[in-house]
Amino acid sequence: MAAGKVLVSIRARVITAVMVLTGLALLLSGVVIYLQGSAGTTNRVEADLARTADEVAVLAAGNDPATGKPFTSAEALLRTALQRIVLPDSEGAFAVVGDRIRWTAQPGVVLRPETDAELVAAVLPLSQLPTVSQGQLTTATGDYRYVVVPVRFGPPGDSGALVRVADMNAERSVLQAVYLTYALVALGSLLLVAMLIWLFVGRLLRPLSWMRETAERITDTDISQRIPVRGRDDLSALATTVNHMLDRLEASLAGQRELLDDVGHELRTPLTVVRGHLELMDAADPDDVAGTRALVLDELERMRRLVDDLLTLAKADQPDFVQPRPTDIARLTDETLAKASTLGERHWMLDDLADAEVELDPQRIAQALLQLAANAVQFSEPGSQVGMGSRLRDGELTLWVRDQGIGIAPQDQERILGRRITGRRGSGTGLGLSIVTSIAEAHGGRLVVESAPGQGSRFSIVIPAPPATARAEEE
Repeated sequence: MAAGKVLVSIRARVITAVMVLTGLALLLSGVVIYLQGSAGTTNRVEADLARTADEVAVLAAGNDPATGKPFTSAEALLRTALQRIVLPDSEGAFAVVGDRIRWTAQPGVVLRPETDAELVAAVLPLSQLPTVSQGQLTTATGDYRYVVVPVRFGPPGDSGALVRVADMNAERSVLQAVYLTYALVALGSLLLVAMLIWLFVGRLLRPLSWMRETAERITDTDISQRIPVRGRDDLSALATTVNHMLDRLEASLAGQRELLDDVGHELRTPLTVVRGHLELMDAADPDDVAGTRALVLDELERMRRLVDDLLTLAKADQPDFVQPRPTDIARLTDETLAKASTLGERHWMLDDLADAEVELDPQRIAQALLQLAANAVQFSEPGSQVGMGSRLRDGELTLWVRDQGIGIAPQDQERILGRRITGRRGSGTGLGLSIVTSIAEAHGGRLVVESAPGQGSRFSIVIPAPPATARAEEE
């Protein structure tokens, strides 16, 4: 349940983040466009008002429609100009003759600036100026842009002005209606995006649901469950990686169970033998006591070797398991063969020597070779040939031990290299090849087996030996 809540929380956080970013983008776009639109509206209104002076000048240069002759008075010119001017709903006009309003716009005009006393009081003095006046005024009634175009004729006192006014609140209301529609569309878009993101993120996070369900089905004794993999995205790659990890864990746990079963068997056998002989021993018979003592000591020694081998395997994963240093491979091979020759009555042979110096841990490599030699002695007949050698070729160092023993069946060759007790039981613990494999892998190498039943075996430790760390073998 907690995992499900976490999954929902992830979806909610993704949707919230997308919504916030999308909302901010829409808001920023709306604000920028609104400011540009508002500035454009103001510029358009001021340009329209500025053209009023040109229209009056053009009209003054013509004839009075009433007489067919040039205009002779400011009153006639202003009356005609006011009749001809085309005013939108957000604009109004009136004509001033002398010091009072003489003409107003036609009744169908919506804006009536002559009714705003503050506006009239502000523009009447401007009608007496000799030049066109244009400005802005905010009153209790509205926010205005205006232009005052003065008119002068010959007789003294024959003057007036055409006043044209634009209500900026009305202009902005049109713009605000447009952006209210934009806001509604943006809100609808956000809701649509949220729905689509909810569905998309749900599909995107579905592998996480499968991971959670798979994890819930995994128990202490069963990790065979795997996550379904569909698609080729990053989450599918993650599911594949987790499945590979589960494969490794399952193999590791299976190996551990086999190891524990076999080690338990190996430990129970000597304990049973020791207990049985001690229970049956006749304490009054010196020969029986001596024989039992020798048998008990032998079984305890076998148990000690098993424990030592387990400790070695436990240390194999630690960083300091091997401590490489420049090592003379020819000398190492020769000295190890001399030590191995004491393991049994065999015809010991030196097959080859690598005249090279390689970075490796000589003690661990000698331990591995001696373990292979011990196995060769254990599974071969007295007097048979056992060979040891080393060779450096193509950037790889190979050290091997071969015998003429019973050999290994093909189906058993891979199994015996695992970290478990093998079927080749005798005086050893059965963990020897696992130790050799660990030493080889700690050097970045591998253990290779070549064998056939009745024809003997050859075990080779192959270790990378780059030219920078190895002296080339002289042919």
